Amino acid sequence: MSSFVITCCSTVDLSKEYFEKNNIPYACYHYIMDGEEYLDDLGQSIPFPEFYKRIAEGSMPTTSQINISEFIAFFEPFLKEGKDILHLSMSSGISGTCNSAYNAKEELAAKYPERTIKVVDSLAASSGYGLFLDKLVEMRDAGKSLEEIYLFAEDNKLKLQHWFFSTDLTHFKRGGRISATAATLGNILNLCPLMNVDYMGKLIVRHKIRGKKKVIVEIVNKMIELAENGKDYNGKCYISCSACEDDARKVADLVEASFPNLNGKVEINSIGAVIGAHTGPGTVALFFWGDKRVN
Repeated sequence: MSSFVITCCSTVDLSKEYFEKNNIPYACYHYIMDGEEYLDDLGQSIPFPEFYKRIAEGSMPTTSQINISEFIAFFEPFLKEGKDILHLSMSSGISGTCNSAYNAKEELAAKYPERTIKVVDSLAASSGYGLFLDKLVEMRDAGKSLEEIYLFAEDNKLKLQHWFFSTDLTHFKRGGRISATAATLGNILNLCPLMNVDYMGKLIVRHKIRGKKKVIVEIVNKMIELAENGKDYNGKCYISCSACEDDARKVADLVEASFPNLNGKVEINSIGAVIGAHTGPGTVALFFWGDKRVN
């Protein structure tokens, strides 16, 4: 049995079955919807179809990060068992939770000086964060040490490419990702902004594309342009989406047609409640390993 544990947060947007199969503990964010607080527990408290249905009907969920005391309570049982910890955190460019994990690490390091705790700022989100986690799990299962996995994570995290588009800009406006004027104009003109996560782990609008069909082609073109080994890419590819499975399937079909050497089929996951509270319905995100993000 491994002498260390890999942990993460619920915002990796992978299935509950994935965590159970791979023995990955996760810390839960929180969100408030219609006056009630919920754990971001992979759709167990509110199934994803219901979550997005309620948003479409006018609910406006708000989210809160994981605080230091929650991380201490999450980490400490593993330390008491004599295990070291490698924690992969969601991007600090999107959430302050990474800082909470670092601060919890410092407090626990004083209490358990014989143990090792490593915190990695993934600079990633949603199932891109999940794809990163999956790579570290593969390395763990191949017998790599905590230090080897940690060094790989720090050296390669900017090679994880994230590309998003949305057909509904309401929640991006609400979260300050785009201006109210841009959102209104975009909805009128049927604009679908193509966004990515930059080298600082922040969500950036890169292109304004008119029409869903065009943006589906363009997001796959980005993968052709940036994927490791181009069309010979042989890694995994993940997609996450918020209540728009048909659009996600169109992207996945085009990816599979364009990349014959993929490691398995494209995996499609639901965008979870915390990230979905900021995107709303209508977002498709594509994740793959590729060129290092430099801007």
